[in-house]
Amino acid sequence: MEYRNKLVLAPMVRAGALPLRLLAAEYGADITYGEEIIDHKFVHCQRVTNESLGTTDFLERGTGSAVFRTCPQERDRVVFQIGTSDAVRALKAAEIVCNDVAAIDINMGCPKAFSISGGMGAALLTKPELIHDILTTLRRNLNTPVTCKIRLLSKRQDTVELARRIEKAGVPALAVHGRTIKDRPRDPAKWDEIADVVSALSIPVIANGDVFEYEDFKRIKDATGAASVMAARGALWNASIFSAKGKIPWEDYKREYVRKTILWDNDVKSTKTTLREIITRYTNLELAEGKGVIKCSSSADVARLYNEEDYYNLVVSNWK
Repeated sequence: MEYRNKLVLAPMVRAGALPLRLLAAEYGADITYGEEIIDHKFVHCQRVTNESLGTTDFLERGTGSAVFRTCPQERDRVVFQIGTSDAVRALKAAEIVCNDVAAIDINMGCPKAFSISGGMGAALLTKPELIHDILTTLRRNLNTPVTCKIRLLSKRQDTVELARRIEKAGVPALAVHGRTIKDRPRDPAKWDEIADVVSALSIPVIANGDVFEYEDFKRIKDATGAASVMAARGALWNASIFSAKGKIPWEDYKREYVRKTILWDNDVKSTKTTLREIITRYTNLELAEGKGVIKCSSSADVARLYNEEDYYNLVVSNWK
């Protein structure tokens, strides 16, 4: 995995599933992160080849639900992100999937309560010894590249010192979100503090924060000196942000996304999450379309809502 001069799709909970990752790649994303998967859950998953879809599925034992789905088309660029607070458990989870992905990433930046309370995500930022233990354990036991994604600490120097310790653990790259735990998405990303990290390290740094247009990839790279740039919300709202030709109309993107979700039999909860984000960004969730999405309980419902029943029926017939 090469981490310099890359356009990267960020990990996004309940949204970064296979359809969005493949769309982003079609428009120019070089590296695509899957959503964070908690190790507690993933260690109980079973790897299964889905002959109908041509995918590799990791199914939760007992329920049979797909916790993670990937395919050969993304093998060289997909990154599997783990939420963890324990090196041994993280390794066990990584060993299940490492041969089907391009890299493993440890989430050290999620500020959500469920992550913090479990000692995962941003809770790791104040536990450098545990960070070292997790990263070195995975690196010693896997042939797959192991990286991590952090966010800023409250003090600039603390962020730099943490990044240096992470580099010493032997990771090939580090992603940095330019906000602290207390910052909200509406708060401007602190590109200057990402630049501090870039200056202190020799490994590639992937800058993340406030990338909403294709031109922003160059802007943040120039401002920070980062090796590569990661987009989250901007890519969720319209994955054609990765195209040098410019973004397509959001309605066209939404249609492409719906078709991808049908083609890859995406979990309807994931599909609804992404559609709600798109609708909220460009129109209003309280209008008829938004209310229709909320009521959907299956991919067939989504297909009906967007007048894609013929396409849905064609795809489903090919599964049998």
